[in-house]
Amino acid sequence: MKLTMFDQSLAEYLTRFKYYADRFDDISRHRTELERLVDDYSAFITDQSNSNIWDELERQGAGGLNGLAEELRAYSARCVATLEKYRALKLIKGDTGITDYFRNIEDCIEKEFGSFQVTSKSIVLLVGSGAFPMTALLIAKRMGAEVIGIDIDDEAIRLGIKVIETLGPELKIRLENTSVEYLDYIKEVTHIIFSSTVAEKYDMLERLHPLTNEEVVVAMRHGDRLKSLFNYPMKETDDDKWKLVDTVLHQNDIFDIALYKKGTITHG
Repeated sequence: MKLTMFDQSLAEYLTRFKYYADRFDDISRHRTELERLVDDYSAFITDQSNSNIWDELERQGAGGLNGLAEELRAYSARCVATLEKYRALKLIKGDTGITDYFRNIEDCIEKEFGSFQVTSKSIVLLVGSGAFPMTALLIAKRMGAEVIGIDIDDEAIRLGIKVIETLGPELKIRLENTSVEYLDYIKEVTHIIFSSTVAEKYDMLERLHPLTNEEVVVAMRHGDRLKSLFNYPMKETDDDKWKLVDTVLHQNDIFDIALYKKGTITHG
């Protein structure tokens, strides 16, 4: 019975995400419904009982889970990107309300680098900064670090710049619509954060190896098991290039974090 209800819940979430994925508009017509959907889904993903059901389904070799996970991950990521745009528009119009999903993300940011602290001398690269660059704002404001955010979505960059101008015009943040290969200052970056909804993040990590300095620390946001329904999962890396040195796992957080350093560097 529980397994049937679980399957039905996933199918319903997918139907709803598909409906809202391409319905962004500047008048925020669907914002309230989308906020409720993403908050509900966040609670579903972090519910321990649902995690147990997911593990049971995997033990049974449920064949349809992988395809369903890929679809849910793709459509929920698009809806989160849309929700960030709505939140940016809302802020620009003077409303600073926050949803449960964004509150969870901000809690996660506090734990981002573990023992590899960001300081005022750090230069942080955020891959997949989005339309409401919370990570950039929090790091720049609390640590005084310089933050570079990149995103391939023109509209996300445009709205993100307006959010920065509203909430932190004095902060050392710049947002660019570019890829990592075209950043002239990539060798100076000390910390890199990959958004959990960037599908190509491990391919990008591979390309970053020859471009970055030997001391750089990478925080790879990801989600495995049930959390893979909302985040792209963790992958194996070549230890000679990128060595996994720590993980930050919390059941109640929407994503987990894998920390990497260059393979020639030991954790300590």
